[in-house]
Amino acid sequence: QVQLVESGGGLVQAGGSLRLSCAASGRTASTDAMAWFRQAPGKERQFLAYIDWSTADYADSVKGRFTISRDNGKNTVYLQMNSLKPEDTAVYYCATGGSDYYRRVYDYAYWGQGTQVTVSS
Repeated sequence: QVQLVESGGGLVQAGGSLRLSCAASGRTASTDAMAWFRQAPGKERQFLAYIDWSTADYADSVKGRFTISRDNGKNTVYLQMNSLKPEDTAVYYCATGGSDYYRRVYDYAYWGQGTQVTVSS
């Protein structure tokens, strides 16, 4: 079993920045592939970013504004979010235990509880 705990969400003005953290524990390796998703009210969960031992990839909607990184020693993945927009308002989730189709929501076995990000205009 794997446990994921997100933190770092909050309220920020448009144009501001936040850094989200996702701490993994349990039956997980520090190099396991990890991903970030978000879900706004009334919308489907959306892929944002992915990282494994050699690759980082982003959704077009966040490319150039968001950066995924990891600290293997702490078994933690981060999502640095810059130039935030009101449309970035959502609950943000980290996930692991996915497949090669890492943009596909339903392939992931483990999810955190989510952290709320609200961007005011």
